[in-house]
Amino acid sequence: MGACFIISFWFTLLSSFLLLRVISGTRFRGQTELASSPPRGWNSYDSFCWTVSEEEFLQNAELVSQRLRVHGYEYVVVDYLWYRRKVKGAYVDSLGFDVIDEWGRMIPDPDRWPSSRGGKGFTEVAKRVHDMGLKFGIHVMSGISMQAFNANTPILDITTGSAYKDSGREWHAKDVGIKERACAWMQHGFMSVNTKSGAGRAFLRSLYQQYAEWGVDFVKNDCVFGDDLDLAEISYVSEVLTQLDRPILYSLSPGSSATPAMARDVNGLVNMYRITGDDWDSWKDVAAHFDVARDFAAANMIGAKGLRGKSWPDLDMLPFGWLTDPGSNEGPHRKCKLSLDEQKSQITLWSMAKSPIMFGGDMRRLDDITFNLISNPTLLEINSFSTNNGEFPYITSSLSQHTWTGQLRNQTSKGISDFHVLALTSCKDANARGWSYRTLDDVIEQVCWKEKLSELQVPFCLHKKQSLLASDEELTYNHRYDGEVHLCATERTEFCLGASPHKKLTSKEFKRGTFLPCRRDANQMWELNSNGTLKNSYSGLCASMNTVKANSANGARAWIATGRRGEIYVAFFNLNPGKTVISTKITDLAKALPGGNLNTASCKCREEWSGKDFGVVKESLSIELASHGTALFVLNCN
Repeated sequence: MGACFIISFWFTLLSSFLLLRVISGTRFRGQTELASSPPRGWNSYDSFCWTVSEEEFLQNAELVSQRLRVHGYEYVVVDYLWYRRKVKGAYVDSLGFDVIDEWGRMIPDPDRWPSSRGGKGFTEVAKRVHDMGLKFGIHVMSGISMQAFNANTPILDITTGSAYKDSGREWHAKDVGIKERACAWMQHGFMSVNTKSGAGRAFLRSLYQQYAEWGVDFVKNDCVFGDDLDLAEISYVSEVLTQLDRPILYSLSPGSSATPAMARDVNGLVNMYRITGDDWDSWKDVAAHFDVARDFAAANMIGAKGLRGKSWPDLDMLPFGWLTDPGSNEGPHRKCKLSLDEQKSQITLWSMAKSPIMFGGDMRRLDDITFNLISNPTLLEINSFSTNNGEFPYITSSLSQHTWTGQLRNQTSKGISDFHVLALTSCKDANARGWSYRTLDDVIEQVCWKEKLSELQVPFCLHKKQSLLASDEELTYNHRYDGEVHLCATERTEFCLGASPHKKLTSKEFKRGTFLPCRRDANQMWELNSNGTLKNSYSGLCASMNTVKANSANGARAWIATGRRGEIYVAFFNLNPGKTVISTKITDLAKALPGGNLNTASCKCREEWSGKDFGVVKESLSIELASHGTALFVLNCN
């Protein structure tokens, strides 16, 4: 028995070591391969919003090191606004409360981050994190801050250590900031910089050089993807990161309206990228991830080529345990609102889809149930090592006999049908080509979608806003956006179509174009191209009309994957509000597996969450699941 125990102990230790090596990345040509498997760690946002302090962050980091590091949790990340002073009047989109250096760069608020005093930035915090055996990450917004722009701070040239000079003059924030391209959901916070100018590139280079000097290992770059796509900034930041001596993992956010076509423009430049809006602890948020996770898996984006390694579609943090509220000015103060079944469904989907796993709850109040969820060895094995991951369509489902179905009948009754939304996608996407001009009475111009949205409707059209007599300022603005127009719902309205939302969307919210008072804003400027695409000036994305399935948050779903030892993983999900029986045939599993043939196979089967051993199954898998519940089968077939 003693020998068996020793062998078991060393096997467990070796497995943990190998898992850490995979999570940390492999070596190639003297460099660390970044994100060789989906990154894993802890992020402060779900539990602290923007208010986390140095003491609170390091307390959480220490507990990650003690309890989660052995399970492959490697990164600890300070989320946004670490530079904002926590004083009366400050909130997520306030102006004038940020701490910046003489070059307009954000530096930690010294009251919340006392070790940053004396120009040290995050150097001391990063050292403490590294001493714990972890890696240190920070959240940054796009471009340059409104505060630096208003102060017109000089731009640092890191090659000389002094102000950037070109064409015989010094360059400042107002020379590079694009005020019309302020972040759509943080209008008072940040704006894009002109990456076509040497000064704009110098500013971004000075930011990331400083992060490397601080000892940063992970950067989450926000307001640059999805509805807020800024391909120019992503491309240049990626280039800068390849030139640094320090490997830094590059993450993009948020992911509202993200599509595989959009992701193909960035995946080789980054290591992970959000593909939904913010995920919080509601079932609608969880359910909103099934379709998008399916689409990115089908497009072979899981583990595709990335910056110095691989890249991963990111389903967002896991809001389990002790949390705060979105946009809050206070720290953790409440429990997760998801039921245990819903939490199991969420982490099972995240694992089967090989999403990065970033835990968001306060580690200081980590309960045993939450710990067992986020450290489940089968789920983490699937997340790190499985292959052939994707949605499995060959299932049948039926509501249990004793399930009350009144709500379901109401949801599927006549009168509720599919609906259409104005969506954004890559301009390379063929689905974006369908817009054209239409003239009424030889004067009024409309921009119309190519087809009727239903048999009873006329084509969807927007009105081109007519220009008034222009001032000098207006003429300058019109010259900047030459060939681009405002679009309105009706001929005489003063409300113009904006592409990106003026709030940070959650995962459950469908993206729709919004009409707001017309103003000088790149978000409201559109260009109709000769190939039939309607391009937005803010994001560079193109508009399309997408069909959204009614009640797509209901029903049964399944995913499949293969393990590194030949296992087959099958996950069932019940998205219905009542108990549902979900089934599949063993022979149908082969339809989703390359070269599979299970016509004569028998499979040993166990279910992970119940721990039930099903013994040998030859014909089918079938199980009754509670509302919003999941089952994860592990099959070994011969």
